[in-house]
Amino acid sequence: MCDSDDMLKKAAELLERQTPLLPRQELDAFVGSFLERRDVFLRARAEHGSPLYLIEEEVLLNRAREFTAAFRRELPDVRVYYALKSNNHPSVAGTLAEAGLGLDVSSGPELQLALQCRATSIIFTGPGKTEEELGLAVENRERVTILMDSFGELERLERVAACAGADVRVGVRLTTQEHGLWRKFGIRLSHLSRFAAAAEQCPHVHLCGLHFHTSWNLTPSNHVRFIRRLGSALRKMPQDWLSTIEFVDIGGGFWPPRGEWLQPAGTPEGQVCLAVGSAPETGLRHHKFSSVPIEEFADRIAKALRAYVFPCVRCRVYTEPGRWICNDAMHLILTVVDKKAKDLVITDAGINAVGWDRFESDYFPVINLSRPDLNEHECYIMGSLCTPHDIWGYAYYGADIQVGDVLMIPTQGAYTYSLRQNFIKPVPKTAMLKSDRWLRLDSCPSVL
Repeated sequence: MCDSDDMLKKAAELLERQTPLLPRQELDAFVGSFLERRDVFLRARAEHGSPLYLIEEEVLLNRAREFTAAFRRELPDVRVYYALKSNNHPSVAGTLAEAGLGLDVSSGPELQLALQCRATSIIFTGPGKTEEELGLAVENRERVTILMDSFGELERLERVAACAGADVRVGVRLTTQEHGLWRKFGIRLSHLSRFAAAAEQCPHVHLCGLHFHTSWNLTPSNHVRFIRRLGSALRKMPQDWLSTIEFVDIGGGFWPPRGEWLQPAGTPEGQVCLAVGSAPETGLRHHKFSSVPIEEFADRIAKALRAYVFPCVRCRVYTEPGRWICNDAMHLILTVVDKKAKDLVITDAGINAVGWDRFESDYFPVINLSRPDLNEHECYIMGSLCTPHDIWGYAYYGADIQVGDVLMIPTQGAYTYSLRQNFIKPVPKTAMLKSDRWLRLDSCPSVL
């Protein structure tokens, strides 16, 4: 248990070290970019109702192109796999697969969806793969590369592959944090030699790749740090084994270029206030942790690979962006159904649409498309679920707010739709903007 004096000292440091404010000019420009296109979004509401998920196909494709181009400038042979868990809408996955991206899946249902989307290259990650899931991957081994998560999974795969009379290509995940919750993923780097020896005893499994993943990266420092560790480990491996390595998968976890926008309660100092029973402010002060451009991620990661990994193995590089590609391509449309006070309205959708109470900590502007204005006003924008944690924000951009107004919460593409749930209220319908037309997607098949 931590020493109480030490805890108090750290708390005081956090309270003193204030998280940077989100510049108002930057925020206003962001909101203004959506107000300029308000007629497009209002048309979606008129044609398809509310609440509504909106997918912008061109935004999705542009983000995929931008990410791929940044990495291919530094690593010409890179393969990009979209992380399906970040947004598993079939049209998102299908659009990206058709554009040439591979798909990164973490379960049997996600694998089935990737196969339905006709993805030509799929990597199957994640812990605890069942024999049924491994069997589906083996059955589709021409398109699927399995990334092993443990010694036990290696044994199960050998058994499944032997029963099918099949040979499969695999990689192994290396854990980047050997203590705490993240140790559930992969094997320790120090166990790589033992895992390689175990794989040698599995005649139907061919170990030809290495995989690691770090998450929530505002900069490439975590990637670079582990690549350095990986290089040290590879220098100790036999040369004949190193010659069998065909790829290194550097994972994803790249934060979008706008950085992380936070409510006061989401900042470190705000969390200290909550811990001692003092609610932080909820007004018009918003905070931001900056992230670096994707070009800097690509540059620094490529330099680290050239310095520490490529001297040991001549291999292709895989990467698994999810949030970076899909975040800006989906928005939410809501409608005000009740105004209970000047500073409190209820909308027709609850946070079951995003699956978690993200807006108590994360900040995204609520934009009143019906009464456009670049002024932000304090107001509790609540959902219609029977829980007080059902909140979209503590303010709105607009001239006023009244019953019937159409609200937009932009850039909700990552880790929202995938987490949706039928809790109290149904989840919203979906429409996709293709060639200036909003197409209803509710009939699109999904195994998820």
